[in-house]
Amino acid sequence: MRKRIVSILRGTFLVSGDAPKNWAFIVFVSGLATIMIASSHAADKKVHQLAALNEEVRELRSEFVEIRSQAQRLKLESTIRESVKEAGLLPADTPPHKIIVTPEKK
Repeated sequence: MRKRIVSILRGTFLVSGDAPKNWAFIVFVSGLATIMIASSHAADKKVHQLAALNEEVRELRSEFVEIRSQAQRLKLESTIRESVKEAGLLPADTPPHKIIVTPEKK
């Protein structure tokens, strides 16, 4: 048992008769480790992109609510009266008349 540990620490398994088999395994494990690290970085990048997009959605939703409330205020009759008052328009004193159109009979 002790001999195996000493041979691993000294690196004799890399230069012994079975060295090509050992090197192939080391290269394979290194390749897997590289793929795992790249996959982890790609996942982290996607998580950061997702967080940024969620923040942008929150900002746009807030802006939408603000603009919608401004539009509702602008549609109020009192706001419209004030804006047309500057142009010299006043509300009518008499209510409008309803025009009824009847279809012609042939």
